[in-house]
Amino acid sequence: MNKKIKWLLVLIWMMVIFCFSQQSGQESSETSGLVESILNYFTFIPSSIFGIELQVLIRKAAHFTEYFILYVLCFNLVKEYKPRAQSLYLALIIVFLYACSDEIHQAFIPGRACAFTDVLIDTAGGTLAMLILMIKGFIKQSQRVNKV
Repeated sequence: MNKKIKWLLVLIWMMVIFCFSQQSGQESSETSGLVESILNYFTFIPSSIFGIELQVLIRKAAHFTEYFILYVLCFNLVKEYKPRAQSLYLALIIVFLYACSDEIHQAFIPGRACAFTDVLIDTAGGTLAMLILMIKGFIKQSQRVNKV
């Protein structure tokens, strides 16, 4: 995949995140409610788990997943310019900074708020992606060493 496509994928995904953040509190609740209804239709999931509403869990899982994907896209782009080891960390810094800007953006949207806990959840999504890629790299490297 060439650099232009990688840039395009990162920018498109950032726009997707921006569009979700642009939703008012009510619109965001309706989206989460729709996902909750679909989950309830196909599975037996209680409306609250450990005292936390399912809709809140859906929102947090969405944050985590959005930024997991953003990390993978950013890593694939950054490694075009930097060594793999540096790319792992630079991609996480990009994810963290974008998560911060996203939360600041939400502070100006009716019915939404700026929550540092969401930045942590977003960054956790990126961190999990980074750990998976690191483990994948270690496995590949050990396989190469074992072949020699």
